[in-house]
Amino acid sequence: MKNFLQNLNPTVKGITLAFLATLGMANVYVFSKAALLEVNFFQFQFYWFGFALLWNLLFMIITGMIRKIPLLSKKSNRMLVIIGFLELGSALTLFLAILQAENPTIVSFLSNATPIFVTILGIRFLGERFNKVEAIGIILTIGGVILITYTRNLTLAQFFGDGSGWILVSSLFMSVSTIISKSNIKDIHPGILTLNRVVFLFTFGIIAMLVRQESFSIPGTAVMNISIGSFLGPFLTGLAQFSALKYIEASRTMIIQATRGLFVMIGSMIYLSILPSSLQIAGGVITIVGVIIMTWGKMRNIGKK
Repeated sequence: MKNFLQNLNPTVKGITLAFLATLGMANVYVFSKAALLEVNFFQFQFYWFGFALLWNLLFMIITGMIRKIPLLSKKSNRMLVIIGFLELGSALTLFLAILQAENPTIVSFLSNATPIFVTILGIRFLGERFNKVEAIGIILTIGGVILITYTRNLTLAQFFGDGSGWILVSSLFMSVSTIISKSNIKDIHPGILTLNRVVFLFTFGIIAMLVRQESFSIPGTAVMNISIGSFLGPFLTGLAQFSALKYIEASRTMIIQATRGLFVMIGSMIYLSILPSSLQIAGGVITIVGVIIMTWGKMRNIGKK
């Protein structure tokens, strides 16, 4: 795999890594939902990120990358702390949404709201402007989100109770983390960013288990789903996603990642035997189209400049 990537030009390499991250993340929704049907939220957090820490440490030791950690500057260490807390908030609210949602596909479709937050943050903190094409994409994405979450007399409690509200909170955390990670990717290796995320989340997991006095005993099938999902998610997805930012713009990765809902839907149908409603599928497809149009408009604007 390493030799294959080395022979590709930077753009193709970035797109390949982003697609790999998308496939890995799609499986996270399916395997995490399967595990959460058998264990509680805190047991899941502990074992999911415990396994992820094992995969990441093995990778860092085998590649010798772990020796780079003591060489990081004070600024990089400060950024790692900030990114770590943002990733903690993003992951906790993501899995809370998956836990409460009937179908992980819905959660995946709603996560397509992330580019909207990235655009808004870019306008607020980077002085960016969005063009008419981006505006159309934003309107379509918001329309898709409304279709997915639409029910009569929807209350705020119900909005968060079915996981919809939590995935939007997760998207906000992820948007800020993406912007900060992109601005520091030259100083902090993707492997270190991935390990940093897992350390923060596993630390939370073990503290929560001890404080709540949760049982460490879980079913064997849950262990299997967690071990597979944690390899595909916190390890493979995290590493590929951060690595993609070295070769292509964050906007291009968003286009590719917007399609993950389709892969989640296929995985949910095969592994969990569940499908979203026709209205939710339509809303999900609209969010994907909206993200593609919005990101294309951003790239077109950058190209003109």
